[in-house]
Amino acid sequence: MPFASVIAATDLTERSAQVPARARQLAQSPGAQVLLAHVAPPEGKKRPPLAETEAELHALAAEAGADGVRLLSGDAGTALAALAEAEEAGLIVLGLHRERRVLDLLRLTTMERIVLTSPCPVLIARDPAQKPYAQVLLATDFSPASAAALITAARVAPQAEFHAIHALQVPLGRDAEAAMARAEAAREAFLATPGLPPLAEPPEIIPGGVHQVLAYRHAELSADLLCVGAHGHAGGTTLDPYARDLMRAPPSDVLVAHAP
Repeated sequence: MPFASVIAATDLTERSAQVPARARQLAQSPGAQVLLAHVAPPEGKKRPPLAETEAELHALAAEAGADGVRLLSGDAGTALAALAEAEEAGLIVLGLHRERRVLDLLRLTTMERIVLTSPCPVLIARDPAQKPYAQVLLATDFSPASAAALITAARVAPQAEFHAIHALQVPLGRDAEAAMARAEAAREAFLATPGLPPLAEPPEIIPGGVHQVLAYRHAELSADLLCVGAHGHAGGTTLDPYARDLMRAPPSDVLVAHAP
């Protein structure tokens, strides 16, 4: 089912270049709307006049076929979460993260704050929206958040082929067979989740590190959408380290969802 309302959040730089078109592509139902949103820096920080920013937003909205413009202020996570609540948005689309090597180690990034506070899933648009997604890969830990990400992906890409992979990390000195048995049991419980789309094959359980296992499968499939669950519910204070790494350096577009 397409989204009735999608928020396209732009920072008005090249990092957000793919956001408006992807949001427009994902809001396809009759009456669906795309709202182009920008969170201006607080007063006192270097920023262009708000009238100039609003004019730039309106020009971008007209070019991208967006249905409205929202110029917000304050903390980006709080402002976009409030907008998503008010508009009953089904999805927030973001651009790429601006890397700050030192600050990223010391505090949450703006993107992470948005994901943590958002009442709906968040999609990071890295690639041009030239065509609908065709190959979707779920990096799963068999949690409810992983299931939520896959269910949302079926709305984002209803015609795609869906795949799932689980990297099994067995601590040294532990029984690998017992760890595999637990993972297989978790997989069966995961597959019983109502609303999951049909998978091209059962979720693969591959021994190895998460980054290595996923990178290999992602390249093998030429996946154009990678989805992952964010541990905990919206409003939490931490993200799963792997979800965080994917968001900071996505290999393709990435969809992040919380457990319901």
